[in-house]
Parts: sequence; structure tokens; C-alpha cells
Amino acid sequence: MTFVSTDPRSRLSTLGPKNAPVKSFGQSSYAKFYETEPQIEVAGERSWVGRGQHFVVVYSECAGGSSLVRSGERDEYFVLLPDPSSSVSVEAGGVVTKVAGNSVAILPPGDSRIDVASDTVLVRVFTSSASDLVAVASNADSYMVDAPNLDPLEAWPEPSDGYRTRVYSLDVADVPERFGRIWRTRCLMINYSYPRPGPRDVRKMSPHTHEGFEQGSLCLSGTFVHHLRWPWGTDARIWQQDEHEICAGPSLAVIPALVLHTSQQCGVGINQLVDIFAPPRADFSAEDGWVLNADEYPKPVD
Repeated sequence: MTFVSTDPRSRLSTLGPKNAPVKSFGQSSYAKFYETEPQIEVAGERSWVGRGQHFVVVYSECAGGSSLVRSGERDEYFVLLPDPSSSVSVEAGGVVTKVAGNSVAILPPGDSRIDVASDTVLVRVFTSSASDLVAVASNADSYMVDAPNLDPLEAWPEPSDGYRTRVYSLDVADVPERFGRIWRTRCLMINYSYPRPGPRDVRKMSPHTHEGFEQGSLCLSGTFVHHLRWPWGTDARIWQQDEHEICAGPSLAVIPALVLHTSQQCGVGINQLVDIFAPPRADFSAEDGWVLNADEYPKPVD
């Protein structure tokens, strides 16, 4: 794949398709939250929902004093609080935890409650076991048939110190040897990229493909063009046109496995992207120091 020499991903050896024949390619999917009414609208909450095959994203505008309640979750889920001035109180596993803005939290399986102190935006990322959210996703029609070429969603080992609420600050120093700000659970991984001033230098693009998983690209602010190119194989019946989809924030783009892609920030100000993977990426996890909570979540034994 193609990366500039200074991109940490240039040393990954796991990108790109294997030699197995491909019988079909998945379709891209876009959930532009700013173009639609929310899928969930109750007192104090307006939430937009988009999904991939193995994950669900819920983008919520919450009024102060509102609560977001989940019951009987099978898997852990992420909570993203991008606004530094925000704060919430999380109750999970019988423990109450204060979570400040500009942070990421992981909530354990089971029942949970998020109490919002003041008007804010927060994002939750679930696995597709959250069937009620899967059903209302604005792009649910894209998954009437399962996406092809994907590995199954198999949970990695349990966290070394058991399930609990975990909170991580986004104030993480940017170092050349590490790619982004990556955290994982047993079933999910996010890369909360550093804010990208735009527009991107078109001489430094990074087209690449992924074997076995989709990529969800959540735009929180700014504007991106997602460039996608489907490979040409011997069977012309599965060829597809290139896509150059413009997605402002907030939005979710889901990029199929095996499709060549790169994202180009084009907003003049700050452009913020969060990439989502399910299950966690083994290649990112193999790189020393890339996953910031790797000591809490063991990798599978080969």
C-alpha cells in the first residue's frame, strides 16, 4: 500500500488483500447525521444512529439533566466526550464514576446510566449485539445482507483486571513512532486521530486496503472526502465505479473490506476523525506502544 515514509503505517505488513479469489465486494455506506432527523428523540436527547456490520455508532445531542440508560448490554461500549467543557456521571457495575470532557470512557457489560451535567454532545460506540440500535440505524438497509469478506466478531480475552468503567484523557502527546490515539475493548477498537488542519496536502495521500474488516470513519467536525476504489478482477460483473464522497461532521462513513481508500480533510479549519474497527485490529495491536490501554486488554494467544 502507499504511505509517505513518515507515516507510522508504512511499516505495517498486514495491509492489502490476500490471494484468495473475491466473489463479491461490499457496498460503502454513509450516514450523514446533519442531513436527517434523529432516529431517537426523547426528553433531553436527540440521537442519530449509524452502523457497520459489527458495530453501531450513536451520536447524541443531550440537554443538561438528561440521562442515557442501557440495560443488559452483552459487550462493553465506548463513550466519547469531545467537548472539553462537558462532564457526565456514569453508573455501571454498581459504581459511579465522574467523566470529564475531552476524554474517552469504556463502560462494562450489563446495565449502565450516563447522567449529563450540562448541554453537550457525546458519542457511543457499541457492538452489533445492541440489536435495538441496529434496527433503527439510518443506513440499516445497507445491511439487509451481511457484508462480504469480513472476519467474524470474536471477543478477545477478558480485561486483565476485570470489567469496570475505564476513563482515558485525550491529552496524549503526539509522537512520530505511534499512529493516532488508539484504545480497544474485547470487541472494539477506536483510533481517535489528532485534529487535522485542512486542507490536506494532495501530494501526501495514503491509499490502502484492509483484509477482513470494515472501517468506520466518524467525522466529528470539519469536512472529509472519502476516496474509494474497487479493485478490478477477472470478473467484470463485480467492478464498481470509484467514489469520492464528501462527508461533513457529524457523519459516519463505512468503508468495505478490500476496497482501496483514503480520506482527505478539506475543511479550512480543524477536521476531526475517529476510526472504528470491530473486532480490534491485530496489526495495530502488534505495534509496540500503539494501543494506549494494551496492558489492560490481553491479545489472543496465537
